[in-house]
Amino acid sequence: MSAIDAAWRRGRRRVSMKTVLVVEDERQIAQIATDYLKHAGFAVVTTEDGLDALTLARERRPDLVVLDLGLRRLDGLEVARRLRREGNVPIIMLTARVAEADRLTGLELGADDYITKPFSPRELVARVRAVLRRAEAATGGEDILRRTDLTIDPSRMTVVRAGAPIDLTVTEFQLLTMLARQPGRIFTRAQLLDAVRGSEVESFERAIDAHIKNIRRKLESNPRNPRYLLTVYGIGYKFADA
Repeated sequence: MSAIDAAWRRGRRRVSMKTVLVVEDERQIAQIATDYLKHAGFAVVTTEDGLDALTLARERRPDLVVLDLGLRRLDGLEVARRLRREGNVPIIMLTARVAEADRLTGLELGADDYITKPFSPRELVARVRAVLRRAEAATGGEDILRRTDLTIDPSRMTVVRAGAPIDLTVTEFQLLTMLARQPGRIFTRAQLLDAVRGSEVESFERAIDAHIKNIRRKLESNPRNPRYLLTVYGIGYKFADA
């Protein structure tokens, strides 16, 4: 291989490398996460401060954020809230194992996934890869879906309702698209979980409820009386029949 070919390949690897912003105030955890993510081929930016996390997110434009809840100056939930106001970067939240309320709050703010502490660094890498794969799959070259006054474009990962754009996270978009592809079909929470997170990870079916609640809040004129995403009590959800 010539020196020019080698330089070109190194450059291509740099272009394709995904950047992960790790926001964690426990330095040992942050270092372990950084080491494993770098070993897996990711570029990693770290901070232990909530306000700095927002600045880094704007300046470095990471492909994904790993976000702890307990941070300096600005807590993780508020960081997530502000990140969601500014864009749809995928977020994986780090939460205490006993704090189910924190998990639900994080998901309702728009987090795509969560990991409970203590966690395996290998699990973290697997979750990061899974969320990024979902983000790439969500922009695959599929046909545009038109359901009543909704237009769903998987190639652009956009949703438009009656001419107005609707901003969804990667996970929200994937759930909406999955349901809209088959109007009237009932999906259980477990099926939806498997689709967006994979059957190999810890099951937390209330996470689906939190994501559906978010989609309804953004999509429905009256979230309490939805016309698109319908609850099938005791089973799961379906997209309204066309």
